[in-house]
Amino acid sequence: MSARPETPASPAKNFKIKPPQPGQPVYGCEHLQRLFNQDQMTTNTSIQHYKAILRAIFDQSPLISQTSKTIDGQIVTSLTPTYLCLQCPSISSEEDRTKHGNKKSHRFYVDSRSGALYCQMCDDMVWDPTIEDLRIKKMGNGTFTSTRKRKHDELFSPDPVKDSPQYISLNTTVASCKASGLRGIYNAGATCYQNVVLQSFLHNPILRNFYLSDGHSTCDTQHCLSCAMEDMFQDFYGTENSNGYTAANILSGFWISEKKAFENLVTTKEQDAHEFFQFLAEELHERNGDGKRPEIGSEHSCNCIIHQTFYGKLQSTTTCQNCNAVTNQVQSFLDLSLPLENLTQKKGKKSGQKPPSMTLQECLDEEYIKSDKCEYRCNNCNSMQQARRQTAIKRLPNVVSIQLKRFEFKQGRNERAAKIDTPVHFPLQLNMLPYTNRGREAGAKDNFELARSCTFDLMSVVEHVGEIDTGHYVSYCRVGDQWFTFNDHKVELAQKSDVLGARAYLLFYIVRSLS
Repeated sequence: MSARPETPASPAKNFKIKPPQPGQPVYGCEHLQRLFNQDQMTTNTSIQHYKAILRAIFDQSPLISQTSKTIDGQIVTSLTPTYLCLQCPSISSEEDRTKHGNKKSHRFYVDSRSGALYCQMCDDMVWDPTIEDLRIKKMGNGTFTSTRKRKHDELFSPDPVKDSPQYISLNTTVASCKASGLRGIYNAGATCYQNVVLQSFLHNPILRNFYLSDGHSTCDTQHCLSCAMEDMFQDFYGTENSNGYTAANILSGFWISEKKAFENLVTTKEQDAHEFFQFLAEELHERNGDGKRPEIGSEHSCNCIIHQTFYGKLQSTTTCQNCNAVTNQVQSFLDLSLPLENLTQKKGKKSGQKPPSMTLQECLDEEYIKSDKCEYRCNNCNSMQQARRQTAIKRLPNVVSIQLKRFEFKQGRNERAAKIDTPVHFPLQLNMLPYTNRGREAGAKDNFELARSCTFDLMSVVEHVGEIDTGHYVSYCRVGDQWFTFNDHKVELAQKSDVLGARAYLLFYIVRSLS
């Protein structure tokens, strides 16, 4: 007869409270003492649950512990610490922590960043010897037990048998995909521009966490793109399948869209990946947000997953050259579009290269550090005046989406579209602080926490190869510490040099605290 499986309610091991040291309290607080002194089962369950919470914090993606559900059921991913209940599986924000405690009579929570214990009745973090011992061990060696250190010779002495190529080849197996999302998407007829954007969404940890945790509530909308996205995430991460995926539901929801702005995309010809990104973001906002279409130039915002992920705020400052009056205007943005043509011409004249190379930082400097001349009606002067306008980022999104404007429409007698093949060198880590309002404040460069909050890691790259009318889109996405090339249904391991050498069209950077 097989042994009954162990559960948190009936653990096989009785946990003991750590014996006190001279000058140290036995418990973190009197309230924790009451919890641990109820009975052995309560002690076992509490410590078992605390260990499970530490595993979730330190072993898994930080998005899991940073994602909470509000009282009204809305799923929110926060950059600030959340609180994992020690007495149930709930995760609460600081605002909802008290409400949860009063409703459930649960008084102990674990900080999602440090693993420290918070007591609601003390309204403070409490230092408990037993809890702290588990936390330090988990942070130190990744386990809850003290492991013996092997001798140097045991660790590094060569094994002539196991180190031989023949032994390795005979005893090595191909690891399964482990539902890591490494699947290609079949081209349904010039749909590579859709595939690369979908891959960027699929490997976005914020969107992945939202859809895999039932963030999109069940709806009755026919051909709902958000429902189709949820199905796609489930297929990519719910099963160990490396075969290509057919995005039929995405295509059907896309092709029957009633939006006039995107009707030109509904063809079997090659289209613009950036336009599809905008379309998909807008559709998902309407299905998960307040239903209002974001207006360009407005400060519209909502708490939907798309706004939490991609939307930031820009501030334009216009200074009248006559009276020095300053006018500020704030608007929301989905992505940052960086022109290449003018900067290419400037650098080409200086260097003589055709085409000249430039950096992403130079493109950002041109738009968000340098000011330009303009004319505007000054309310103070009550007339048209010369002015200088400067744009900066007031609030950074969690994912900075950048479009390098490689396609320009040439006006004139022979109107035509042209592609700009200028190489733009982009980094794996991007510092966005210089392009923000706060980055221009005194002492901003020495503010470590501010600099850290403005540090972004490259998440995915979309590249257009070939001519403008007959080209093809491919994408590069980061999965853990590895990069992969997604070319429709083909998925291949990529080197960092391949990624950094791409002629990028779209770049997606995620804030480091969530990467």
